[in-house]
Amino acid sequence: MGHPADSPPVLLALRVAVRLGLALLLAPGVPLLFVLGRPRLQRAYCRAVLRCFGVRIMVSGNPIRNLSGVLVVSNHMSWLDVFAIGAVLPGSFVARADMFSGRAIAMVARLLKIIPIERASLRRLPAVVGTVGGRLRAGQTVVAFPEGTTWCGLASGSFYPAMFQAAIDAGRPVQPLRLTYHHVDGTVSTTPAYVGQDTLARSVCRVLAVRRTVTRVHVGSLQLPGTDRRALARRCQLAVHQRSQRSQHPAPRQALAA
Repeated sequence: MGHPADSPPVLLALRVAVRLGLALLLAPGVPLLFVLGRPRLQRAYCRAVLRCFGVRIMVSGNPIRNLSGVLVVSNHMSWLDVFAIGAVLPGSFVARADMFSGRAIAMVARLLKIIPIERASLRRLPAVVGTVGGRLRAGQTVVAFPEGTTWCGLASGSFYPAMFQAAIDAGRPVQPLRLTYHHVDGTVSTTPAYVGQDTLARSVCRVLAVRRTVTRVHVGSLQLPGTDRRALARRCQLAVHQRSQRSQHPAPRQALAA
């Protein structure tokens, strides 16, 4: 249940066409993701995008605290992660610089206040950490994926400690989130995964073709920064990954309309 093969070809084609059309209508609103001081608008937009792709979001775990200047960290599987997190804790994102190599795309990235990071250039990393720390001190929420790359959803990576230094320098807390994707029958879905040599177009088409995808966002315990970035990274990694080891079927605390 929830796989493309479950639907007749005509129904599948109609589903893809309708969803793609709705997604294109929403595309001009992407800058709303990064409008500072408008979290309610950001959440509503992200829920609308998820709905276009047939994704329902469910939130579990700890209550979300209304704090300013929080570093949000999460495991990373898909381009959908941005909208799943934005529907819960919207903020500006740290993203790979190679995704914004074209002049036009680079202009869009600046408009959206994305913080680019060149993972192969360690000497530029302190500047990125400094930028993140500055935004945290200014009371902005910043979202980072400390695994450094995407995973398929059946495995996960270690958290690199560098980005956690920004929270320590700014004296701001870290909010760990755990993202998982599921079919409607509750089994883990790798359909949204965007890994390896996969293309964005193929990943988008897979999501469009599935009747329904459920993304579960588990809100971990808020972590105080402390003074050791490696210790902070380990604590956040444990908060994110231990949840998935305990159960692949967490009881939902809240279901959002998406």
